[in-house]
Amino acid sequence: MSFNQRTSFVQILLKIPVPWVFILTYLTGVVLQLIFPIANPSVAVSHIAMVAGIILFATGAIFASWSLLIFHKARTTTTPGESSKRLITDGPYRLTRNPMYISLLLAYLGEAGLLAQCWPVIVLPLMTVYLNRIVIPLEEDILRKDFKEEFKNYCSRVNRWF
Repeated sequence: MSFNQRTSFVQILLKIPVPWVFILTYLTGVVLQLIFPIANPSVAVSHIAMVAGIILFATGAIFASWSLLIFHKARTTTTPGESSKRLITDGPYRLTRNPMYISLLLAYLGEAGLLAQCWPVIVLPLMTVYLNRIVIPLEEDILRKDFKEEFKNYCSRVNRWF
């Protein structure tokens, strides 16, 4: 794939909202689960996966709601590639620069646990690489340009993930 083809492909990918990237990745895992089923080892493991799934999904939903509420109150964008009106550094953003993505990951893993599906978990690293190598660097480049020293200081205090 040439540089221009790769750039065009990335630009197409960036037009897909990140929550939809999670959904499409999960659905890919579901299709793989149907084609190449992985049996659950036991009822006990399925039960543990379901309980863990409930906890992960609920935690993800709470943190996603909290993060979105903060952005809504600040009247700034959550869309990758768009300039923000304000650099958000409070709430869950004190702990991680990407609480929305972490909350989506938690909800994703929670769904897989609730449904006791392995394939969605197996394909999850591909989507995480996309986030970490394409989406987040784009967002950080814009924040670095818009907020200069303020963003640099924030990055020195708070890690990308944890």
